[in-house]
Amino acid sequence: MEATASQPLVRSTAARPGLPERRRRTASIRQYPLKRGLDVVAASMLLLFLLPFGILIAGVIGLSGGPVFFRSSRMGMNGRPFPMYKFRTMVPDAERLLDAWLANDPRTRLDYSQRYKLRGDPRVTRIGRLLRQFSLDELPQLINVVRGEMSLIGPRPRLLREIADAGNYNRRHFEAYYLCRPGMTGLWQVSGRSNTDYHARIRLDALYVRQMSLAQDLGILARTIPVVLMGRGDC
Repeated sequence: MEATASQPLVRSTAARPGLPERRRRTASIRQYPLKRGLDVVAASMLLLFLLPFGILIAGVIGLSGGPVFFRSSRMGMNGRPFPMYKFRTMVPDAERLLDAWLANDPRTRLDYSQRYKLRGDPRVTRIGRLLRQFSLDELPQLINVVRGEMSLIGPRPRLLREIADAGNYNRRHFEAYYLCRPGMTGLWQVSGRSNTDYHARIRLDALYVRQMSLAQDLGILARTIPVVLMGRGDC
């Protein structure tokens, strides 16, 4: 049954086995108000500072026709879905094309099931590849941070279609996604990003949650800056 915004995808994580140790969770909870406060202040300042740049990007995308923004349903904290915003980097009917390829092309279906991405995705536009390379397509997610759906630092938001495959991975690793808000950047992004396989991505996200601290967040943020400037984004 499809989940709704008022219906969690899973039961409360407090009663589920295989989660990070209670002591580590308690330490993270104590730091959470400060983490959230820093998110709101920093994201709000970045939105104001980058607004002219965002308008320029929106204008360039708009010249090609179609919507400027792309909204994707993702899994948030406690398994609740939310709409994640990005600048559109694909052709307008990208979702329909993907569904058709997955239904009719076994090779594409196998590749996508292993990475939840398509290698050399033909749906990505020319300007979209540039935006992805420098992670500029993710700037609208600052709105998600201010709204409380995401954090600046955290595990990447999961696609809802990924939830059905959760049983294929270490349960303890995957359930870590329910414990905190997903992030714009995180340990995976500064540890190889798309050069790592899907299993490594899950392990890195789970490691972040188990060791979650403000010191770790600051370290990841510092490592994110050169990754973005050097164009090591997801093409």
